[in-house]
Amino acid sequence: MAQEQIQEQRLSQQQRLSQSITQQQLLQAQLTELPITQLVERVNAEMDDNPALEVSDIEPDYPDSPENPENSDSPDNSDADDYEQEERQSALDAALESLGRDDEDLPVFQGGQSSQEDREAQVYGQSESFFDQLKEQMSMASLTDRERDIMEYLIGSLDDDGLLRKPLHSISDELAIYHGIDVTEQQIEQVLKMLQEFDPAGVGARSLQECLLLQIERREPSRLRDLMQQTVSSYFELFTRKHWDRLQQVLQLSDVQAAFLIKELRKLNPKPGTAMGEVVGRSIQQITPDFIVDTQDDGTVTFSLNTGDLPELHVSQSFADMLSDYQNSKGQLSTQMKEALIYTRKKVEEAQNFIEAIKTRRRTLTLTMKAIIQWQHRFFEDGDEASLRPMILKDIAEKTGLDLSTISRVSNSKYAQTRWGTFPLRYFFNDGYRTAEGEELSTRQIKVVLRELIDAEDRQKPLSDDQLREMLAGRGFPIARRTVSKYREQMGIPVARLRRN
Repeated sequence: MAQEQIQEQRLSQQQRLSQSITQQQLLQAQLTELPITQLVERVNAEMDDNPALEVSDIEPDYPDSPENPENSDSPDNSDADDYEQEERQSALDAALESLGRDDEDLPVFQGGQSSQEDREAQVYGQSESFFDQLKEQMSMASLTDRERDIMEYLIGSLDDDGLLRKPLHSISDELAIYHGIDVTEQQIEQVLKMLQEFDPAGVGARSLQECLLLQIERREPSRLRDLMQQTVSSYFELFTRKHWDRLQQVLQLSDVQAAFLIKELRKLNPKPGTAMGEVVGRSIQQITPDFIVDTQDDGTVTFSLNTGDLPELHVSQSFADMLSDYQNSKGQLSTQMKEALIYTRKKVEEAQNFIEAIKTRRRTLTLTMKAIIQWQHRFFEDGDEASLRPMILKDIAEKTGLDLSTISRVSNSKYAQTRWGTFPLRYFFNDGYRTAEGEELSTRQIKVVLRELIDAEDRQKPLSDDQLREMLAGRGFPIARRTVSKYREQMGIPVARLRRN
């Protein structure tokens, strides 16, 4: 006899805490994470989709930077461009670009083709960015996967002039910390040498002097090339200070020879990144900073948001009037008018929400950058990596009162242009090491000192981890031997017996 199955339905009640995110919060989070270039694209796309969103004719009135109360307005595009140009323009560049006048050709030396024709040939017909052209050359080079990753990072680290202003030890640390690639400075330099063989000549140089020498090396062997190399390598100070008489004397040249040498030196390009034309060089940058940080000689640090081509938005007046007319209309609305009212109200609300999200992004970025500058003020004063204090996302979240995820979004894919170079915001975050006495030390600072000790060691008698621990303690970093070993391995430095020559 089959047993009856009794089904019973019970109703129970329980309390559960759940969190949901609104569409407006989601929009604010998305816009906060976007860098300025992608934000401009998103704004243009939103304007195409929403006819209630228009560009205002009124100049945007951005809030004062908390670190810069003296300035009531953020700089416009022209001011930002002037600032960027002044920062990039070094005294050596100015000396090079203002050398003498355009004399007539003096065929004194035989051999040595001018690089001016090569540069002009590259100016026209280019539509790719400088970064893309280097990536294309990289794809044709014979590289291992590891070398390709390193070179791609090096290309991304070049400034607008095509030079590598960042020291190799910083790149080594960044590759290890942010990309999990443990590589030595020597290995990075090997890849950098490959990059310096790319076009245009001089790309990847770490100084103006190296940039000019790389260009001279590509000329055909000649007496002129030898003199140019000798001038830049041995008498660079005379050259940049325009002490022509003294230079002519030490090189033992006639007046005609000296004049022609100077003329050929003027054809060298101190900014190879601009050698591919206006479109590729200055207008298209590898990195567009979201923050422009200025450090005065007295140590005062100010900053502003880079607004780029971001327009000031407002709700279309015609849509606002239409909505007002519908809402104030008396009597029965037709079905068509109701549909129009629903559509108009929806688009106006979307436009208002988008504008508010843009303002929230601006406030969030300003608040975050202010906190970062206050925390890492010493670094912005001297530009020394060892000056970076231990700082994690939680520290800035607590200082600003913002959510941890918000700080993470602000720090992703955004860069700050400083007096010492352009850095990703993640660069300013680093872990700390707490000693037995409770003192917190920056792991990056410890690694910098550790690398200095190993670089200066006797290769016949390399230092053991115990010896390194003692020397670090003498420098004010009392860390354990196993910690020394861990940091050494993270930097890709082998044990002492393998470092012996």
